[in-house]
Amino acid sequence: MNRDELARYLDETLETARFRDYCPNGLQVEGRPEVRRIVAGVTASQALIAAAIERGADAILVHHGWFWKGEDGRITGLRKARIGSLLRHDINLYAYHLPLDAHPELGNNAQLAARLGWQPEGRFGEQDIAWLGRTAAPTTAGELATAIAAGLGRTPLLVGEPSRPVARIGWCSGGAQGYFEQAIALGVDAYISGEISEPTVHLARESGVAYLAAGHHATERFGATALAAHLAARFGLDCEFIDIDNPV
Repeated sequence: MNRDELARYLDETLETARFRDYCPNGLQVEGRPEVRRIVAGVTASQALIAAAIERGADAILVHHGWFWKGEDGRITGLRKARIGSLLRHDINLYAYHLPLDAHPELGNNAQLAARLGWQPEGRFGEQDIAWLGRTAAPTTAGELATAIAAGLGRTPLLVGEPSRPVARIGWCSGGAQGYFEQAIALGVDAYISGEISEPTVHLARESGVAYLAAGHHATERFGATALAAHLAARFGLDCEFIDIDNPV
């Protein structure tokens, strides 16, 4: 598939134009014009680049790309090493941040719900990134933590009483602890995200709403996986998701 045609298809499918984001979405580094083999992952780390080179990939597709707002833009040190590796091997880099969180089918939050059996009922938060819904059946905060651990392969940090009844939930993958207060105001019994901050603990204790920090990386593996599988099915591309271990 042509590099630019693939970029246009991804941009249209993920509706990148409607998002205000912290980085450029789409083709971030231009490589060879034809794409047959894609390596997908969460973050465009040196380890993922090395895996793509080893597999002879034409493109890398990630959730966390490069060129974030506010960071030092000089191409030196580790940044030079990463970009240099791509350029030497003529590999394209496609990155989709908020668009891949929000997509109603392929996005991180949609995929979390599908894998964990949650029933979506609405959206909230900035640009409707966060989701509202219910568990498949009434449960407790402790049982919800156990189900998340089984589904993600990582034990979440639970702040709250394990015996608290849970039916209505809010969730948002990654570093979305900032939406916790909105979730509380919307009447959830529990809120699930990737990360947790010091103030989050006090909000959970004082509100009585359970907070589950399930891991930034762990909650954002499934969007890139689903998008890679979609491209393989639609265009016959050779797509492989590679999970670079990350405990955070």
